[in-house]
Amino acid sequence: MKIFLLIVVFIAGVLIDVPGLIRKKYWRELVVCSFILLFAFIISLLQILGVKLPSPFVSINNFLRDMVPFKNFLQ
Repeated sequence: MKIFLLIVVFIAGVLIDVPGLIRKKYWRELVVCSFILLFAFIISLLQILGVKLPSPFVSINNFLRDMVPFKNFLQ
């Protein structure tokens, strides 16, 4: 049931966004919008199926900790 609702929500999103982009011939925006919608659909589907996804916060925190020049000051 959850997967069906997810598909309905994403189809509604596509039906709202895509026709305007095609009508205005915004092809690059259509590609970006399609990529974002597909990525969001896959992430949502994996969460519904119970797949444990890694937290992006840990990666961002590690990246910032290594990139900040005055990291000794913060610790």
